[in-house]
Amino acid sequence: MDADITIIGAGVIGLAIAEKVSERYGNVFILEKHPTFGQETSSRNSEVIHAGIYYPQGSLKAKLCVEGKTLLYDYCRKYDIPYNNCGKLIVATDEKEVAVIEGIKETARKNDVDLILMGKDLIREMEPNIFAMKALVSPTTGIVDSHSLMKRLETNFLNNGGQVVFSSEVTGIRRIERGYMITLMDADKAEFTFTTGIVINSAGLTSDKISEMAGIIDEKLKIRFCKGEYFRINPPKNRLIKRLVYPVPHHNMEGIGIHVTIDMGGGVKLGPDVTYLESNIYDYSVTPSKQEAFWSSARKFLPFLEYDDIAPEMAGIRPKTQMPGDPIRDFYIKDECARGFRGFINLVGMESPGLTSCIAIANYVLKLVVNSKEKR
Repeated sequence: MDADITIIGAGVIGLAIAEKVSERYGNVFILEKHPTFGQETSSRNSEVIHAGIYYPQGSLKAKLCVEGKTLLYDYCRKYDIPYNNCGKLIVATDEKEVAVIEGIKETARKNDVDLILMGKDLIREMEPNIFAMKALVSPTTGIVDSHSLMKRLETNFLNNGGQVVFSSEVTGIRRIERGYMITLMDADKAEFTFTTGIVINSAGLTSDKISEMAGIIDEKLKIRFCKGEYFRINPPKNRLIKRLVYPVPHHNMEGIGIHVTIDMGGGVKLGPDVTYLESNIYDYSVTPSKQEAFWSSARKFLPFLEYDDIAPEMAGIRPKTQMPGDPIRDFYIKDECARGFRGFINLVGMESPGLTSCIAIANYVLKLVVNSKEKR
C-alpha cells in the first residue's frame, strides 16, 4: 500500500484524528481539496466550547461533548491556544420559557453537566445589561480560537511524520484487496491514484459524497446543507456583554436560537439562524434584509440594542443529516465493516458539537482503527 491510513478532510475533526492516529501509526496522509485547512464548517461557526447540555442522554453527541470539552481545555492550556472559559447564560424571557429551561436543566443533569438556575437579581450581577426572568448558567462553556487550534493539530501531525496533501480533491474510491484505491484531482486538473489500507472519511459537508464513492448508498447519510447567518454588534455596545447569552433552543435542536457569542478579539456576534438550502450549494452570502429579524429576536434579552447597532458579519453551513422538523440526529461514526467495507471509517453529520468534541472524536476513531487493524 502507498499509505497505511488516509484521512479525507482537513477540518478540525480530520486534523484531530490525524494527530491522534499518527501518534501510533506511520505513513498517515490527510487529503484536502482546499489550499489550506479548515476552510468550511470549521472556520465558519461560533467557536464555542459547549458543555453538553442539550443532547439526548446516551448519544455520541452527549458523550463526546462532555469528554471533549475537558480534553479541549487541557489541550489549549498545554499548547497555549487562546481560549476563554467565559461561561454561558440560557435565558428565559417569559413564563413559558421558564418552564422550558427547567427541563433543559434536567437533560443536562442526565449528561453529567451541572447548571445553576438563577433569578433576576443574580443575573443582574453577572450581566447587568441583559433581560431575563430566570437563567441557567453553564460555568464550563467557553470559546476557543479555532484557527490556532487547527494550526497546532496540523503542526503536531506533521511533527509525527504525517503528510498533508492540499488542493487535491477525491474523485473516486474503489475497494481493493486489503484496502482502497483513491483517485485524486489536483489544482491543475490532473488525476492520479494511490492505495491505502484504511480510509477515514472526515469530509464534512461532502462526507456523504465520499461515502457514496466508496459504494455505501444510504439515504440516512445524506447531507442537507443548513445555512446559518451572523450579524455583529457594533462598538461600543459590544462591550456590554461579557459572556455567551443563549435563548431557549429551537424545537428538535435544529438550531439553538439567535444567540450572543463573544470572540477572542472582543467582538460580539448574533446568530446563527437556521435556513435549509434547497440544494447543496456553498452559499456564504449574508442577507442584509434579515437585520430586522435578528434585531427583534436579540432585543428580547438585549434591551439596549438599537436597530443600527448590528451589521452583517458572516455565514456558515452545517452538515445536517436530519430533515427540517425531524428529531435531532446523532453523529454517525462507524467502521463500515458490517456493510462489507472493512477499514472504511465513516464520519457523517459532524455538526455541532464537533469542534468541542474533536479530541474525544479522535480518541474514538483511533479505537476503530486499532480494532480494524487487529481483525485483518
